[in-house]
Amino acid sequence: MTRSRRMAATMSALAVVASGLVSAAVIGVGPARADHCDPAQAAQEQQQGQRNRNNNQDQNQDQGQQQDQDQQGQDQNQQQQDQNQNQDQNGQNQDQNQQDQNNNQQQNGQQQDQNGDQQQNADQQGQGGGRAVLDPAQDPDAEQTAQDPDPEQTAETFGRRNRPTRNPGQGNNGNNGNNGNNGNGTASPSPTASPTAGGDEEECADLGPFPEDFVDIRQVAPRQLDARIGRGGSRGSFVSQCGTNRNGHNNPDNFIVAPGVSNGAHHLHDYVGNLSTDGFSTDQSLAAAGTTCRLGDKSTYFWPVLRDRKVDANTDDPDGNVGQVLRARSVTLQFRGNASSQVVAMPRFLRLITGDAKAATNGAGNARAAWSCTGFQNRISPDKYPLCPRGSQVVRILDFPSCWDGQNTDSANHRTHVVFPGQGGACPQGTKAVPALRMTLTYTVPQGPSYAVDAFPEQKHNPITDHADFANVMPDRLMQFVVSCINRGRRC
Repeated sequence: MTRSRRMAATMSALAVVASGLVSAAVIGVGPARADHCDPAQAAQEQQQGQRNRNNNQDQNQDQGQQQDQDQQGQDQNQQQQDQNQNQDQNGQNQDQNQQDQNNNQQQNGQQQDQNGDQQQNADQQGQGGGRAVLDPAQDPDAEQTAQDPDPEQTAETFGRRNRPTRNPGQGNNGNNGNNGNNGNGTASPSPTASPTAGGDEEECADLGPFPEDFVDIRQVAPRQLDARIGRGGSRGSFVSQCGTNRNGHNNPDNFIVAPGVSNGAHHLHDYVGNLSTDGFSTDQSLAAAGTTCRLGDKSTYFWPVLRDRKVDANTDDPDGNVGQVLRARSVTLQFRGNASSQVVAMPRFLRLITGDAKAATNGAGNARAAWSCTGFQNRISPDKYPLCPRGSQVVRILDFPSCWDGQNTDSANHRTHVVFPGQGGACPQGTKAVPALRMTLTYTVPQGPSYAVDAFPEQKHNPITDHADFANVMPDRLMQFVVSCINRGRRC
């Protein structure tokens, strides 16, 4: 009966432990999943998952402590029962010894009264001697107990203070043993998406951008974006008004860096100006096309779109550009002067790029991203998406190189024929200052870290990859007018 009660108590404790393990597996948080690959939602779910895991650990520790207390109480009850049984056994042995002594006295009296032969007395003494008296030290049951101790009370089962030791196979490491995965042979659920998870969990967990790619614009230090204009500098400007792409001219091509290739950019571009621009554009096709710009400017201006990542759109895109396209609320295409010299006309069909679409992997050497917010445009972030206060819009500032080699309209890397001015604003020796194009784009975006620029898949939508492209297809007369406005200090 005693062993049955012990076995029942042990099975009950194991059932409680197993129940805790099942509860942890059910309550435990699985891979964090972004809502339509929204970085804000992903961050919230990761924080909620961490809180749930902490709560599970607290619950498991409480269960482990309660199990220890219950088991200690069972051990104390079992010890009391064993002491009672030992006392009962000692009492029975004393009664048996007293009865044996009485029997011996009666037998000795019979031997004295009979005065029989001595051999019979000897036989009677042999029968009533050592075998009739039960010595507890030689009790067969006691000897068997000493040789085969109760397996539930061996050193392997009980540690110090008679507390049950934990079976490493169960891994009960202070709580349910599953969270720590410390010797239980079963891996605990991973808090992040595993490479084999598949579906939205795997894709969104690795698409980017990430919460650390965003910054409150009020935490960005103010800085001066432009060089101070000297005496010989050109102070004027010209703005080409080309709209905000209301006609929906978009494609993932780039005829400058990937001519003759469809989807050469692997991300969507917004276009204003020339209506025919795609991956197969040529000087001739651009010159023959229409335009969205005023004054006959057939130049092509394009940049990667910005997306609202809260909206479930474009989810089947093979390059991971998920979300609804955000159209710019305003597009300002301003040609500006040089800080230390007059400008000369751009040659027609001059091709320019700014920034590096692969800066996240190439490094920041050619990166030219500049992110800000309306009302805070003295605060420029080169590598973080800005989080703007309510009522303020996100601003993208894209400055193009403006020091031309005087000969070429393009180069092998699309950079060496036109470079950026030096730190003081002057062009390097051997180059000529041409009108400097600055694109300024503003957007109304969802609150929080919930938007991203389209990018190559391996760039993880890093804000440092912002870039833009331009090809000059202005009529020569219009370009001369631009130069005149800039050099005379006019705003046209």
